[in-house]
Amino acid sequence: MTYAISVLVLAAIFTVATVTPVNMGILAFAAAFIVGAWVSDIPIEDVVDAFPAGTFLIVGGITLLFAIAKANGTLDYIMDRCLHLVRGRRWAIVWMLFALSGLLMSMGAVLAVEMLAPIAMPLAARNRINPFLMGMMITHGGLACVFSPINLYGALVTGIMKSAGLPTNPGFIFLVPFVLNLAIGVVLFLVFGRDLIRGGRRGDDVTAPDGPIGGIGVGRPSSPASDGSGVSTAVLSRSTTGTAVETAPARPRLDRYQGATLTGIFFLAMGSVGFGIDIGVSAICVSAALLLMAPKSHPKIVENVAWPAVVLVCGMLTYMAVLTQNGTLDFLGNTVSVAVAPLFTALILCYAVGIMSAFASSTATIGIALPLAMPLLLGGEVGVLGFVAAIVFSATVVDVSPFSLHGVMILANAEVEDKIRFQRKLLAYCGIVVLFAPLIVWALVVVPTSV
Repeated sequence: MTYAISVLVLAAIFTVATVTPVNMGILAFAAAFIVGAWVSDIPIEDVVDAFPAGTFLIVGGITLLFAIAKANGTLDYIMDRCLHLVRGRRWAIVWMLFALSGLLMSMGAVLAVEMLAPIAMPLAARNRINPFLMGMMITHGGLACVFSPINLYGALVTGIMKSAGLPTNPGFIFLVPFVLNLAIGVVLFLVFGRDLIRGGRRGDDVTAPDGPIGGIGVGRPSSPASDGSGVSTAVLSRSTTGTAVETAPARPRLDRYQGATLTGIFFLAMGSVGFGIDIGVSAICVSAALLLMAPKSHPKIVENVAWPAVVLVCGMLTYMAVLTQNGTLDFLGNTVSVAVAPLFTALILCYAVGIMSAFASSTATIGIALPLAMPLLLGGEVGVLGFVAAIVFSATVVDVSPFSLHGVMILANAEVEDKIRFQRKLLAYCGIVVLFAPLIVWALVVVPTSV
């Protein structure tokens, strides 16, 4: 009865938050106390202890740091440099950030998407790039390299396999998610980004590169244009001969405060990748130092933190912790594992992992799913490496969910008029991924390695 109530309440949270503007995290917090204390007899103190303090620091700290960077013009400078690097090609902006996200993730920065979202989403808005496309491209770019051998995820999977005496192949475990996420990126670009190729460089805010652009001459600006945000913008005009001329404004220069902000962001990335420093703690400390440098410049900067996003992800993770404590997640996993046909069992496990991970931590889901799959893995009925790769891919590809850290940062930084509508779009896409991704990886990887 407890398991049924827990699942029904989860479905109710999802439904109410979808059809009303009530924050899902608030509903999840309330459900955690009701289901945990009243239904599952879990002490209130244990429910309170389930609050994900680390996640709170990560989401709150990063959004605070990048709120400072946005307010002092640092993000504008970075966006200008990115545009200059790709020489105004809007399609190249998308793929550049896809690759950058993957590179950071492969180096061990498990929060590469969170670090890039505050830069990428405003960049999409400035250049008339579909915000959904941009958000999903940096997400899948990071997920493509999430099982790098030096990444937390890759080390976790290798450790579990070694402890169970199973054969390991980190290269294969990395390659399967890489190829599939790259393929998803290509499909997304073909569906939502073809206009970027046809439109060339003609975004609203595309900075002109040095030199001619595809037949359009570059003139000298009489005065830089600005969109009011601190970033100089290019201006398309007509010369006296009727030829289109794109004026190139002067490049913005870093001031002392912006330089310190960039240094702080660099420290954040390098501390996480190279020294294993907690990224949430680092973000809070760097933000405090920057605020002390100019205490009167941004008196209301804390109000710009994405608090609704913080509440959403922390509330959902708290409720999922309650479902772990009352045994609901274990029950669902055990129910899946009793299927008769080994290949069919593998498929159901992939779906179960995808559904659970869409609402919970992917690392926790992998930590639960692989031990549950051990009887099947040790029995030899299915290919070990193929099945493990399918499980871990199914657990991480659904991190496009707005309940995940990746998804919540995309949602928090999306410059769209209607955030609720954008959230529903992310939910719909997540539903499509949950529906098809486990089946695809099962058919392409599990079946061929098992026959």
